[in-house]
Amino acid sequence: MASKRSLATKLGVVAGFDEPSLALEQYPTPPDLAAHVVHLADLHGDVDGRTVLDLGTGTGMLALAAALRGPARVFGVELDRTALTTAAANQRRVAASAPVHWVQADATRLPLSVPDPVTVVMNPPFGARDGNRNADRGFLATASRVATVSYSVHNAGSEAFVEAFAADNGGEVTHAFAADFAIDAQFDHHEDASRDIDAEVYRIKWA
Repeated sequence: MASKRSLATKLGVVAGFDEPSLALEQYPTPPDLAAHVVHLADLHGDVDGRTVLDLGTGTGMLALAAALRGPARVFGVELDRTALTTAAANQRRVAASAPVHWVQADATRLPLSVPDPVTVVMNPPFGARDGNRNADRGFLATASRVATVSYSVHNAGSEAFVEAFAADNGGEVTHAFAADFAIDAQFDHHEDASRDIDAEVYRIKWA
């Protein structure tokens, strides 16, 4: 198994959003964080030979991280067609050997069935914007329906919500850890060139 550091280095070529949408909370997953999530999933046997589904893939960071770790196949689901075009270009840059399928769709209303067993990896909208509260709930609901295990990134302070949602939907949080989420300035309200926000990553085992 390649190191987490080498995985992050390979992901350094992944381009972000050309015109990120504030309404969709399109913040690219940093390579270090994507490598951390996928490396953890790989250590638990949740990538190799499995179907990996990236809900709200954006420009493909988590999907491509998984594709570099020997899955049977990867699906990246994203509503934004332009982001998917960038994801396909990123796939060529990364040159992962596993097949990656890009699907334009609402990740909360998944229009396809995927071969078992399924691992979901995702960085859903945090729902921190007014009018977009609890946006990550729909992504977790999809994971609960299709996956045997999921890894998801959430805003700091989400533990009670994530644990309660998992318990109510036949799941159990098995691992949780804090993470830094580096955000570069990309919207008008951003005053700093870059800043780190506190995030949390959860591994949920679904029944």
